[in-house]
Amino acid sequence: MTATELWLVRHGESTANVQATESQRALLEVIPVDHRDADVPLSETGVRQAEALGAWLAANAGGTVPAAIWSSPYLRAQQTLAVALGVSGLERSFLVDERLRDRELGILDTLTSHGVDQRYPEEAARRRWLGKFYYRPPGGEAWTDVALRVRSFLRDVDSSETSGPVLITAHDAVVLIFLYLCLGWSEQELLAFASSNTVLNASITRLTRQPGDQFWTLDVFSHDAHLEAVGAPVTEHGGDTDVQPR
Repeated sequence: MTATELWLVRHGESTANVQATESQRALLEVIPVDHRDADVPLSETGVRQAEALGAWLAANAGGTVPAAIWSSPYLRAQQTLAVALGVSGLERSFLVDERLRDRELGILDTLTSHGVDQRYPEEAARRRWLGKFYYRPPGGEAWTDVALRVRSFLRDVDSSETSGPVLITAHDAVVLIFLYLCLGWSEQELLAFASSNTVLNASITRLTRQPGDQFWTLDVFSHDAHLEAVGAPVTEHGGDTDVQPR
């Protein structure tokens, strides 16, 4: 038995999302975060978004209940899922997998784009030369590294006995890499999509496939109607730009 439906959820707005966006606008070099990336919590808005996700789950997401639930180990993802499940009333636990963690930025962590240009001009030039997909910051990961761990995760999902939808709460870059792998995209197709589409906080992306199929179909991308339904703010906070903690 292989999974035939994936619900990919980006975590709710985090405190670092807010700080990163404000720092970029102010042309600061360093984002004043208070936690290491793994420990960044949700903002008050992020909690409201997670509650809205829970209301969507309470409605059984159109009559369907997830058969398996997974989360990134990072606090903002686990917190999103815990709040959502609490609101939903579904008495379900979830599993944590480190392969779903956010992309690691190495020496560029907590720097804005302006900060990278000022402090590591050689790295900024190297990224422009290699491109977003293959560029790996020192001590960090390229998108290809994230693809390796997501590919491994998908292989384990396929080898399980799961027969219903799989719910995964993770990060914007991870959601995009799921699309890259599941839809069989090229580097160019992924980057073109990422340049004009944002994975919204607490949004839902749905992929389906027929049993035995290798590739998936993208049914819904970055769905946010559940947020609007309860008046929860819809937040973007950009995409993976190598410099913003998620």
